[in-house]
Amino acid sequence: MLLPQAVWVNLERSIFSYQFVSTRKEFMEAKIGRFFESVGDFFNGGDQIPWCDSDIVVGCEREVAEAEKGSNDEIKNECHMRLSWALVHSRRPEDVQRGIAMLEASLSGTNSPLQTREKMYLLAVGYYRNGDYSRSRQLVDRCLEAVPDWRQAMSLKKSIEDHIKKDGVIGIGIAATTIGIVFSGIAAAMARR
Repeated sequence: MLLPQAVWVNLERSIFSYQFVSTRKEFMEAKIGRFFESVGDFFNGGDQIPWCDSDIVVGCEREVAEAEKGSNDEIKNECHMRLSWALVHSRRPEDVQRGIAMLEASLSGTNSPLQTREKMYLLAVGYYRNGDYSRSRQLVDRCLEAVPDWRQAMSLKKSIEDHIKKDGVIGIGIAATTIGIVFSGIAAAMARR
């Protein structure tokens, strides 16, 4: 059975409009998703610095304990560096603080310029995670003085600067809101008179 021409035209239009709406809907959902993701990144930090789970921290602690039993100093130092890395990349603030303390204590006894630079970088990550952006930026700048094209340090510096800008924007927003509330209170009080 053949369908009349008018039915075919209507069928084609409905299929086309369904595909258009479906594509448009997906397009809008993707745009909205990217918008909310960017807002989330603004408030969450959206940095590229990795996080470390607590099971990795526990594994590194076990590794350090085993190394302390009878390994040579080089292996002990490597285990301590891995534990320091895991601690400053942890999501738990107490781990980050412990990592900072470990790195600060071991920094003065470091002979190798490479290890000194790595420890300063990890300290910068720790201070960044704790929200001490000025101290973190100082340490990253020292790392970049030694190795200007160090990508990790450049990425951390960008994240630090982004956080400082974000904090400034939020501070301006809070100040503007406070001023607006004060002025609207004054205006309301004057309107009552």
